[in-house]
Amino acid sequence: MRPRVFIDEPLREGLTVELPDAAQHHARVLRLREGEALVLFDGTGGEWDAVLVGKRAAQLGTRHAIERESPLSVTLVQGVSSGERMDYTVQKAVELGVAAIQPLLTKKGVVRLEGKRAEARVEHWRRVAISACEQCGRNRIPEIRPLLDFYDYLSKPEGPPPRLLLSAQGKSIRQFGVQGAATVAAGPEAGFAAEEQAALERAGFAKASLGPRVLRTETAALAALAALSALRGDF
Repeated sequence: MRPRVFIDEPLREGLTVELPDAAQHHARVLRLREGEALVLFDGTGGEWDAVLVGKRAAQLGTRHAIERESPLSVTLVQGVSSGERMDYTVQKAVELGVAAIQPLLTKKGVVRLEGKRAEARVEHWRRVAISACEQCGRNRIPEIRPLLDFYDYLSKPEGPPPRLLLSAQGKSIRQFGVQGAATVAAGPEAGFAAEEQAALERAGFAKASLGPRVLRTETAALAALAALSALRGDF
């Protein structure tokens, strides 16, 4: 399989582009040589054949209008979990076809970020999403939205209906009649606080269950995405 590389600039046939540092490192690890084949994409759809030029650049060839996006557009509203758990959630949600991720700071969440630290963490999650797209074949980068406080999000909640709040007390997720889009809210490690759950319900979120077992935060979000993909996506 040819290595896939995201290029953060508009691409066109015949263009020669410098590879990002991570891609240069990847090429060295794989011992790629000049003239070897790559696939480049710029996140706007489609992908380009390319060949390695020297050690740091690639020349683009033919564009292919290949799309691997899910027919189901899901926005994941995710209470921020700690470190590797949140990275794992972002990575696997992208692989499962999520359209957008809205990270939230919640009452029970152990992560507290603001200012430049919050901006840096969101940029880190965006890099995780890009890496996941390179791996899984997606040619469009899902939106990783700026980090918001829980109640700032609820003042103007974004995300298409139906809006589902993952909860053991809800009815089965298959009963919501999801068609082409949905919004899924998943709490952090300790879940949403009771008052946050009530606020989400007032904002139009309905409790949706993934079964009688208690799932970790990263498991719950991904199980919901997989279940919806099986019901209305491309599984």
